Amino acid sequence: MAESPAGTPCTPCTPCTPGEFDSKYFEYNGVRLPPFCRGKMEDIAAFPVRKNDIWIVTYPKSGTSLLQELVYLVNQDADPDEIGIMNIDEQLPVLEYPQPGLDIIKELTSPRLIKSHLPYRFLPRDLHNGQSKVICMARNPKDLVVSYYQFHRSLRTMSYRGTFQEFCRRFMNEKLGYGSWFEHVQEFWEHRMDSNVLFLLYEDLHKNLAGTVEQLVRFLGVTYDKTQMEAIIEHCHQLVDQCCNADALPIGRGRVGLWKDIFTVSMNEKFDAVFKQKMGKSDLTFDFSL
Repeated sequence: MAESPAGTPCTPCTPCTPGEFDSKYFEYNGVRLPPFCRGKMEDIAAFPVRKNDIWIVTYPKSGTSLLQELVYLVNQDADPDEIGIMNIDEQLPVLEYPQPGLDIIKELTSPRLIKSHLPYRFLPRDLHNGQSKVICMARNPKDLVVSYYQFHRSLRTMSYRGTFQEFCRRFMNEKLGYGSWFEHVQEFWEHRMDSNVLFLLYEDLHKNLAGTVEQLVRFLGVTYDKTQMEAIIEHCHQLVDQCCNADALPIGRGRVGLWKDIFTVSMNEKFDAVFKQKMGKSDLTFDFSL
């Protein structure tokens, strides 16, 4: 498994030239990954999975924070107010991040809830063999690229200072961290019928939240009576409202239809053409009208 060399990362908090920005990544089997993944991909592939693990896997900015709170609430029957004051990220570590690290995640008490942004093919081999549950969520890529751009602008270690048009071009050309969004979602879509995989769409949290919660309940194997289920759905509505409230988050990054505020007509036409080209053979569709 060869890793391609990368340049020297530029100093945090200083604007990045295109070359400096590119140097922050490295390539592994043709996929551009963040620098903290370097040297650990074989360990990730061999990571020991437990049958009662729950994995949340998304391309970055696909609604991961909201999904993890919904999964935690449904699986633990937690109080949404409690979730609001706890550091939920500490309860759901990211597999490939430097902290807490693979060794600590291996020792966590079961049942473990683990997140990752890696492509399906780079996940632990045991997951491919049906061990433990995997929940994947995909988001309308136009909203996603806007949120990803805003995230890069705010991230001190990236300090991205290019234009949105340049960033969007990078996204379409598959030159951002975690590689091609198009390949990422299609890989998971191809495994949507696997017994241990649940594939969700971010927009369905807004169009049919009750139906999505019911899917989660069935997939996770938890049981609620009618009254409890109504309460869980109401709690989930509260979490969605909090996540997508523009007053609660910087620039309302969780909002559906975010792309309409920044895409020009020509950008939208170019994006549609690229989307059709890269997704043409897939029956996975997204609702861009919301």
